[in-house]
Amino acid sequence: MDTTASCSLPDAWPEPVVPVQSLSEAGVSAVPPQYIKPPQDRPVLPAPSLDVPTVDVAAFLDLDGAAAACAAAEQLKNLAEACSKHGFFQVVNHGVQASTVERMRGAWRRFFALEMEEKKACSNSPSAPEGYGSRAGVEKGALLDWGDYYFLNILPREIKRRNKWPKSPHDLREITEDYGRDLMNLCEVLLKAMSLSLGLGENQLHAAFGSDDGISACMRVNYYPKCPQPELTLGISSHSDAGGIAVLLADDRVKGTQVLKGDTWYTVQPIPNAFLVNVGDQIQIISNDKYKSVEHRAVASSDDARFTVAFFCNPSGNLPIGPAAQLVSSQSPALYTPIVFDEYRRFSRRRGLKGKSQLEAMKNSKVH
Repeated sequence: MDTTASCSLPDAWPEPVVPVQSLSEAGVSAVPPQYIKPPQDRPVLPAPSLDVPTVDVAAFLDLDGAAAACAAAEQLKNLAEACSKHGFFQVVNHGVQASTVERMRGAWRRFFALEMEEKKACSNSPSAPEGYGSRAGVEKGALLDWGDYYFLNILPREIKRRNKWPKSPHDLREITEDYGRDLMNLCEVLLKAMSLSLGLGENQLHAAFGSDDGISACMRVNYYPKCPQPELTLGISSHSDAGGIAVLLADDRVKGTQVLKGDTWYTVQPIPNAFLVNVGDQIQIISNDKYKSVEHRAVASSDDARFTVAFFCNPSGNLPIGPAAQLVSSQSPALYTPIVFDEYRRFSRRRGLKGKSQLEAMKNSKVH
């Protein structure tokens, strides 16, 4: 199906963009109307907490000997259960050094502490999402989220060249690229493990994503300023991730990531030194719904600002993504028509953050 023409993105936002940080630092005592969510979408605070399934990545790195093979089999079972029942999990013993994580946090906290005009010099647009921004969808008059962000491409190299790098902090680019390499290595391990846990060949998901020359990755650094009325708004609206897998570095001080299970929103309790991993829409498509992408959101806080880093490992933009042939049968027919990932992503960006509606529209062949 051809979605390119109808899903192209405009060059400018439909209204002037006001960074949320500027509102918070101006001391607004009430949330402006354009940030107030309808009653059914407002968070219940405090929300019940949720212990997230844990996967030990070290088990996938050392496979020598019977004991190691047994440990890997156990973790593959944990991974399959987490992906099929929850759509998310936390990873420990992931190989990313604590010093790398702390440098990343420090550099980007320094960026968001810069003067507003210095940050706005790197502003993005719908058709050029790289850079500093404060909104996602392009619908005029849409309700907005209480958060700012910085978006960057990591892979492939030719897309990475479009990045807007701020002039300050001077070491931010080096630190971010080091972090991105480590996160990509982690994602490679997770893709192989997820492929095996689905009963596919070890490298099948990697190949479906485009292999070494085609696989893509991007990063969104999120800043959720202090909010006067967090019960009326959201840091980021409910959504599933359009890509493959997302690896979230949670705030080490302020909780705020929530996941939907059934009809209830739960606040995630992060494990120190762990990453939260979300199954994305493309994994749900390839698995033919055996694995589920998770609907999640972020809440705001009246006590303090919150900071997170989301790393996305995605298919090549020009590859059609559809259910794996081994996971389709007469008893389990294909639920999705293959669609090129860039078209799916443009479709999602045009709609904005609206739960899993973009995936359901595709499943029902309603993308137009």
